[in-house]
Amino acid sequence: MGKIHVGIIFGGRSGEHEISLRSARAVADAIDRDTYDVTLIGVDRAGHWHLLDEGVFRELTNARLPAVSGSGREVMLLPAPARGQLMSLERSAVIARLDAVFPVLHGPYGEDGTIQGFLELADIAYVGAGVLGSAVGMDKDVQKRLLQAAGIPVVPFLAVTRKQWITGSAAITQRACDLGLPLFVKPANLGSSVGITKVKVLATLPEAVSAALEYDTKVVIEKGIAAREIECAVLGNDDPHASVPGEICPNAEFYSYEAKYIDENGAALLIPAPLSGSETQAVRELAVRVFTLLDCAGMARVDFFLERGSGSLFVNEINTIPGFTNISMYPKLWEASGVPSRQLISRLIELGLERREERRRLKKTPGIESR
Repeated sequence: MGKIHVGIIFGGRSGEHEISLRSARAVADAIDRDTYDVTLIGVDRAGHWHLLDEGVFRELTNARLPAVSGSGREVMLLPAPARGQLMSLERSAVIARLDAVFPVLHGPYGEDGTIQGFLELADIAYVGAGVLGSAVGMDKDVQKRLLQAAGIPVVPFLAVTRKQWITGSAAITQRACDLGLPLFVKPANLGSSVGITKVKVLATLPEAVSAALEYDTKVVIEKGIAAREIECAVLGNDDPHASVPGEICPNAEFYSYEAKYIDENGAALLIPAPLSGSETQAVRELAVRVFTLLDCAGMARVDFFLERGSGSLFVNEINTIPGFTNISMYPKLWEASGVPSRQLISRLIELGLERREERRRLKKTPGIESR
């Protein structure tokens, strides 16, 4: 049996473009080359796909601010029934065929169900949650409302669209005031702490909302609580398992973009988190419950707030394409749980292939067997 051909797709049109490249580099470095042939596909900020060779890819990802440019042949992925064929737009010829895709596209146009829907149409296996789980996992507002409906605790919040803010900022400011200071204002559909502001004085709320609206048309305003930041990784499809929990200890007021990706001393990562046995169990059980409730698959990282004093546990958010950089929690948590990066990447690809086979077994027409 030959090698499985995996396409790693990275970059993209979101504000997390640079982080995506760093994650893709870690995935490419960890993947088992004895089992998988790898095709590197960079998506530039305009949405064009470029086939990159290893040398160009490593040069890009070594840059201080890595970005995909027109450094490789522009390609497109053909829809079904071609199933994974990459065509060169320059030569109008098929130049590769993919068995599976590992999307390392953080944020909108990659983590929100868009690329997942495209890969479903192309009938190709891919790593991670499907269309619904990805879309729900990306939208912090919808995600929190679903969690609330299921009785899962989240911190008090409100969601505001651009139009609502323009036409009713005074009323929204009053509602935000009722939540109590401090507040955190963030884009509803972005990660990596991009566009987040901590509001200590109500007078700075308009500036914080404007900053978040630069990245999204909807923002979330949530109450800031004195809490420990706990994270837990989940792996699996129908029978998901949780890693040991970890704790983020920022050296600033919150775990900012700079602390995550620029300042090497921006935060301390405690793995496993110094929790009691009952606290550890509660985090792991709730992580799996959230993963299942939000229709996730393959992988996700669930982030929690453990309130100081009360010990109450709140779900902050789920990340369906968590970071894979050398300082990212998802691979570190699994390594601490006995699953090293190479094994983790292989398992994620296997889970994607398993889901594709499950879908292919479904009937497409009544009375006719599917192939």
